Amino acid sequence: MPEQEKLRLRNVSHVYVNDSGASLAVESLDLTIAQGEFVSLVGPSGCGKTTVLHLIAGLLAPTRGEVSMGGKRVSAPSTSVGYMLQQDYLFPWRTIQDNAAFGLEISGKLSAETKRRVGRLLEELELGGTALKYPSELSGGMRQRVALARTLATEPDIMLLDEPFSALDMHIKLQLEDLVWSTIRKRGQTAVLVTHDLSEAAAMSDRIIVLGRNPGRIRLELEVPGPLRAALPMEARRHSAFQPLFDQLWMELDDEGDGDGKQGGGETVEGGGQHEDEN
Repeated sequence: MPEQEKLRLRNVSHVYVNDSGASLAVESLDLTIAQGEFVSLVGPSGCGKTTVLHLIAGLLAPTRGEVSMGGKRVSAPSTSVGYMLQQDYLFPWRTIQDNAAFGLEISGKLSAETKRRVGRLLEELELGGTALKYPSELSGGMRQRVALARTLATEPDIMLLDEPFSALDMHIKLQLEDLVWSTIRKRGQTAVLVTHDLSEAAAMSDRIIVLGRNPGRIRLELEVPGPLRAALPMEARRHSAFQPLFDQLWMELDDEGDGDGKQGGGETVEGGGQHEDEN
């Protein structure tokens, strides 16, 4: 396990305030994530998983506490952080190549060299021959690959993944899990995945953080066994260590009283969970 600290949440709490009052979304979170570590956040709907991603990305400032990246306080969004969502949000009027280059364009980094990088990424993600096509001409799985290429094009140090596979059918979902996992590993990036799918967390992660709700807090941290960490997600699901880990996660969520989003383990896993609308 890498030991160099990449991300740190120190005593982080966040309160949302609106016309109906104040709501404490997450409370007193202390979490350190190492360089190159793949961490998943799981928990019931409304426990603040997406809020944690927004805090890491600099889209929200914590009400209390501090979020730091590489020892520096996070105060605003940065191209050091790539954010991949459930929806691909491709512009229908732009070609695949131009969609993949959009992050470079808005950050002022689009050049002949970075355009070539985009082309190489499309090839690497098995999108060769699609550069001049439009999103409407691609399947959902291919569109998510374009979204991954767009996220990777700015060469972020950290990847934030918010239910990126949950809108896909099972076959494509499992393929993309392997592709995203291997791409992140090859680049040595740090990754934080939010998911309702416990099997996905068990198959992809080095460590799993279980959050409780009302307000969001860390209930449990689980280290994933070494053989699972080293295997592609599809292979990890078949390993003898997978089912005990999945069962432990399931029981923890049952104790929390969560009735949704806990997709089955092993080869019987159902499709990805609902994208949460949470504070």
